[in-house]
Amino acid sequence: MNRITAKGKPLTLEGTLPQVDEKAPDFMVLDENFSPKTLKDFKEKIKILSSVPSLDTPVCSLETKKLSDMMKRLGEDYIFITISMDLPFAQKRWCGAQGVSNVITLSDFKDKSFGKNYGVLIKETGLLARCVFILDKEDKIKYIQLVSEITNEPDYNEIEKNLKQI
Repeated sequence: MNRITAKGKPLTLEGTLPQVDEKAPDFMVLDENFSPKTLKDFKEKIKILSSVPSLDTPVCSLETKKLSDMMKRLGEDYIFITISMDLPFAQKRWCGAQGVSNVITLSDFKDKSFGKNYGVLIKETGLLARCVFILDKEDKIKYIQLVSEITNEPDYNEIEKNLKQI
């Protein structure tokens, strides 16, 4: 099992983190209308999958807004998806309150399949770890950044550098 920390306190991640160059695992999550979505719903796009504990926390909110701004500099071949355990209507409310419109928010609260399949489900809290996955158009994992201290932001420069290499 992988470990991360929250303010220095160790946390355990359930499942196995996939590896770069592997085919990305499928998942079933819910969109803002509680409709099921899977990886297959986002075919033929380069995908940035960002898992966060909760959009309603300062670091998750800041991360999602910064990645949203990064998306504005990329072309139509890219799609940005944030996945959390927040309920779909809370995610929709957050996007409206923050003026964020180029992010697809998906909820893993029902089946926890994204968290389990991607190895980012935190055993102690039931939330998702802070992690960014970049998938190419064929759903092959090209980059993974698991943030070891959950209260820290990811390295945005590394994310953008890796996006430009696809």
